[in-house]
Amino acid sequence: MSQDTSAAVASGAVDPTELAALACGLHGDPYAILGPHEGTLRVYAPGAQGVDAMDAEGRRTALHEQDHGLFLGRVPYARAGDGSSYRLAIRWPGAEQITADPFAFGTLLPEETLAQLAQGSWRAAGDALGAQLTQVDGVAGLRCAVWAPNAQRVAVVGDFNGWDSRRHGMRLRHAAGVWEIFIPGVQAGERYKFAITDRAGNQRLKADPMARRSEAPPATASVVDDPADYPWEDQGWMAAREARQSSDAPLSIYEVHAGSWLPEEPESRACVWDRLADKLPAYARAMGFSHVELLPVMEHPFGGSWGYQPLGMFAPAARYGPPAAFARFVDECHRAGIGVILDWVPAHFPDDAHGLVRFDGTALYEYEDPREGYHPDWHTMVYNLGRTEVQAFMIASALHWLRRFHVDGLRVDAVASMLYRDYSRQPGQWIPNRYGGRENLEAVQFLQALNTTVRQEVPDAIMVAEESTAWPGVTAPVADGGLGFHYKWNMGWMHDTLRYLAQDPVHRKHYHHDITFSMVYAYSERFILPLSHDEVVHGKGSLLGKMPGDAAARLANLRAYLGFMWAHPGKKLLFMGGEMAQPREWNHDVPLDWNLLDHPGHLGVQRLVADLNGLYRTLPALHARDADPAGFAWTILDDSDNSVVAFIRSDGSHHVLAVANFTPVARHDYRIGVPRAGRWTEKLNTDATHYGGSGQGNQGGASTGEGASHGQPQALSLTLPPLATLFLLYEG
Repeated sequence: MSQDTSAAVASGAVDPTELAALACGLHGDPYAILGPHEGTLRVYAPGAQGVDAMDAEGRRTALHEQDHGLFLGRVPYARAGDGSSYRLAIRWPGAEQITADPFAFGTLLPEETLAQLAQGSWRAAGDALGAQLTQVDGVAGLRCAVWAPNAQRVAVVGDFNGWDSRRHGMRLRHAAGVWEIFIPGVQAGERYKFAITDRAGNQRLKADPMARRSEAPPATASVVDDPADYPWEDQGWMAAREARQSSDAPLSIYEVHAGSWLPEEPESRACVWDRLADKLPAYARAMGFSHVELLPVMEHPFGGSWGYQPLGMFAPAARYGPPAAFARFVDECHRAGIGVILDWVPAHFPDDAHGLVRFDGTALYEYEDPREGYHPDWHTMVYNLGRTEVQAFMIASALHWLRRFHVDGLRVDAVASMLYRDYSRQPGQWIPNRYGGRENLEAVQFLQALNTTVRQEVPDAIMVAEESTAWPGVTAPVADGGLGFHYKWNMGWMHDTLRYLAQDPVHRKHYHHDITFSMVYAYSERFILPLSHDEVVHGKGSLLGKMPGDAAARLANLRAYLGFMWAHPGKKLLFMGGEMAQPREWNHDVPLDWNLLDHPGHLGVQRLVADLNGLYRTLPALHARDADPAGFAWTILDDSDNSVVAFIRSDGSHHVLAVANFTPVARHDYRIGVPRAGRWTEKLNTDATHYGGSGQGNQGGASTGEGASHGQPQALSLTLPPLATLFLLYEG
């Protein structure tokens, strides 16, 4: 060893090869070089004009520059693993920065937490990963941790370091494949990303998968979130929530796209959440809905996906406002007596370069083989739910919304696409499971674990499946082999009944099976009847547009259909605009046509929906046995020639007769069997003039006459208005 080299080593100088790796942003273990090492302090500050170390009394020790922005010197009071033992005074052009040294701090995540992360603990993932403001060694700053086991190097870049990936290289904790660093002085609102270098030396700037806040698109950075708790005022709602969402409760859900519900207010500077909080809870309450369900509000880069291609699974969409504003919106809903359900997407994610795709240079969150990892319908990547870390990420996301934001439930999107390996795939384009079958066993296990965890951690929240097939036991308990959801969307009911209503009434007798078939399986699951956003987009037209006939007939058909839906067993869901019979197809870029309410026919439909919700809520016969076959009995099932159906809804003590006439011909003296003798009061008639109908009906009700009918001991003789549904309550 030469005398010059020996002197360099004695002074703490860094080998030129390692220094070059630092300068190029390629050094995989900066903690091995930077910070305090046996009395020598090394600081990498490229672009700085000088660096001093400062002791607790403010006395300075000047460091000298070796090369390429590396400053070093003998600083006996700088202790490794103690970030409070000294400060750095870094002289940048035009300013001096006083800060603790990121490389003075010891390891951040306990070994126990690393072991839990490696085992796929959702709790450890939610608590340990991401960027969180905290204090370490009494120093305030940002603790960052990210799962990237196959990366060569990971650094944090952001507003706090000039987006220089050389400044804050992270430490790899090999046990869990997690990189960590503590960056002093970072504050809420600052932007950041992870600079991830793969094994081939390629660097990618990635948003934080666990970010609690993000920039609004088209910007793509994560944002340091304020960890302060929101001051909730919904204690009354939360205390009663379980009963409000049970299978015997009147759930009526108003499905909303947050970005297109509000009327135009071009001069408004308030964020969307604040504007919605001022209007939507009061409107939903006035309309009699029990809940609003929001299309996904997780951060998503493409607005045209309506949120169904999210990348920020922990961050409310910044286009609508900050996280605190979203919390205020939920709080206002609860104070108005309205629950909040969020659509949530654990099936797939878009391939935007700043997102999860090939996150550390490998297929980390997605399957490697495109026959498993690429979704042909949506051109998205499929989550590899066979990895425990990915399952933990997803379950931590679900619990984040339910706990931090007091959300009352999640509607899990595209469950069918998760359950079947051959979903939308041709032969040869999918890989069978280990038994040679088409079922995705990893997805089944994940959904069971998800629902089990939610029931344990937030037992009064609900989980809803959008599942479009006949997969058995979607709402059956996990202990019995089911998936464990609380409710399932009844897609079959929606498709069958819409197909029926789309027919000209003269032809409906040939499609009578479509209006009655749902009762064959109505109690196989706990169902929600959806008239969702999916049915009013992509050229399908609006609900009103699906109805046949002239303008008046279309409104009458829709009123009769809504009446039938509210009478039918199952919870209710209606997409926004349906309550005012919006004629046009929904456009996510255009607000609802609120001016329609100036027209009596559309105002009448809105009045009808409000009254249907009122009856559904106040008459236990219409909701208490939604999941119990004892609460339903057909009285008229097979009158296809007249396109009439009638049935009894009962809670054991109260009885409601629902009758629907799906032709434009009024039926007079129509005989219908009922279980009780006496007076049956007409509680609602969708043909009432108040709703825009012709006003035909039964003058307030009818009484039973002589004889039995339709297998019932008594009978009523009724007038059935054209294209109308009647509700008659037995009052003795």
